[in-house]
Amino acid sequence: MYDSKKLKEIEQSEAAWAEKTQKVLDKRPERKQRFQTLSGIPLERAYTPLSAPDCDYMRDLGFPGSYPYTRGVQPTMYRGRFWTMRQYAGFASAEASNKRYKYLLEQGQTGLSVAFDLPTQIGYDSDHPMARGEVGKVGVAIDSLGDLEALFDGIPLDRVSTSMTINAPAAILLAMYVQTAAKQGVGAEKLQGTIQNDILKEYAARGTYIFPPGPSMRIITDTFAFCSQHIPKWNTISISGYHIREAGSTAVQEVAFTLANGIAYVEAALQAGLKVDDFAPRLSFFFNAHLDFFEEVAKFRAARRLWARIMKERFDAKLPKSLMLRFHTQTAGCSLTAQQPQNNIVRVTLQALSAVLGGTQSLHTNSMDEAFSLPSEEAVQIALRTQQVIAYESGVANTVDPLGGSFYLERLTNEIEARAQAYIDQIDKKGGAVAAIEQGYIQKEIQESAYTHQKAVEAGEEIVVGLNRFREEEAPPKNLLRVDPAVRESQVTKLKKLKAERDNIAVASAMKALKKCAQGNDNLMPSIMEAVSRYATLGEICDTLREVFGEYRPVSTL
Repeated sequence: MYDSKKLKEIEQSEAAWAEKTQKVLDKRPERKQRFQTLSGIPLERAYTPLSAPDCDYMRDLGFPGSYPYTRGVQPTMYRGRFWTMRQYAGFASAEASNKRYKYLLEQGQTGLSVAFDLPTQIGYDSDHPMARGEVGKVGVAIDSLGDLEALFDGIPLDRVSTSMTINAPAAILLAMYVQTAAKQGVGAEKLQGTIQNDILKEYAARGTYIFPPGPSMRIITDTFAFCSQHIPKWNTISISGYHIREAGSTAVQEVAFTLANGIAYVEAALQAGLKVDDFAPRLSFFFNAHLDFFEEVAKFRAARRLWARIMKERFDAKLPKSLMLRFHTQTAGCSLTAQQPQNNIVRVTLQALSAVLGGTQSLHTNSMDEAFSLPSEEAVQIALRTQQVIAYESGVANTVDPLGGSFYLERLTNEIEARAQAYIDQIDKKGGAVAAIEQGYIQKEIQESAYTHQKAVEAGEEIVVGLNRFREEEAPPKNLLRVDPAVRESQVTKLKKLKAERDNIAVASAMKALKKCAQGNDNLMPSIMEAVSRYATLGEICDTLREVFGEYRPVSTL
């Protein structure tokens, strides 16, 4: 963007400035620390046009809403409509969570985000021995269509966008959602929302898997195909870097491993006979907003540009929407501290601001008390108000990509893209993301980054305010949300009643048909829809699929 003569002038001036600065440093040295991002990218004292001399504006940045989408996927971004404000919520029973959802909507939330309990996430009903002690603890317990009907009772599904953080049984929960909407008189073609449906990051970073990779990828691509025909506004997958980052990855690894997983899903869909422009527009992503403010803004921009180039050059996608990386963001749960929890409000504000400046389409802000428990109503309200203050009072939403053109930010964007691409190239050499996970490569890279960061915190090289610096004595926290263990008893009672009153002959027939479908090659979604409509339970459906597909056993990374 600068001619060679102008760059030479800047280079000469920079040399003179550096010489003058050295005299200052001789008297007043800089802080004794490593000046680098959390990903280990070295940082210069100052950035100039020399920091990105090969930057071509039209090639590398372009305009908002135009390829390569570095500056955003919409030409007007938040001048037209703010990002969707979600608060991830769900606990205990469907009835209890329904009350929280209605409270959040009354407070101005613009989309729902459902948290499921651990038994639901790994395909067990609440009465299963493996569910003991976990029912309703980290999310809402869903055993059947009846629970989902209660979860959304009185909430018009044609007017609310719903995100469901569910992976291995995602197809089952989607089927329940469609059936619930139908009972409200809402057709599938009107539904808007997202299922996470990203099993690869479960193998690498989180652990709520059920089936081996092959069958899991089949379920996912069957969902792609079904939704493209019947639920056209639904995002069929949210390819998640969030949990990769929570497991300890760097920002660069988060981008690289997330997009590598995205490549694997696209390849699987193509191998299943789908056309790229039929499913790619409904792919979405889910990223973490961490504490290194400028690195996070640059990360979002780099991911958007890299994905656009991958879809265009690697997969020959033609539709503009197939090239757009649309993403939801959640602030970093791993950055929250139990010590001085009010500091978490500041952390979350900075993280949320980085997501907005990075061009997110949807945002969840963590609550200050989440290091202790599920969030209280007061903490949830503060977290939501944080988004609203950023949107309505800060002014940052009044222009598109306001940090674009910063010498520092553009250099950092380029650096993150290049380092992420290097990781993707390495994963390609190993046979792709599935093979890299099966070999334990991605898991090991994340583990090593997590260990390096933890050592730095324990050594005081990375400062965490209130934890390893500026500590003080504190009273125990008050008014924490605790889930009553009796919720399991209630769920078990509902299950017994359900099984006594439903048409068990119809359920058995649906299970038989599902098993036959799983043994063949037909799309699984219609059989799952039928089983759900007969009030077959989540556990029954998953057990039927377990009989055919088996269960995944993780590889050792030692």
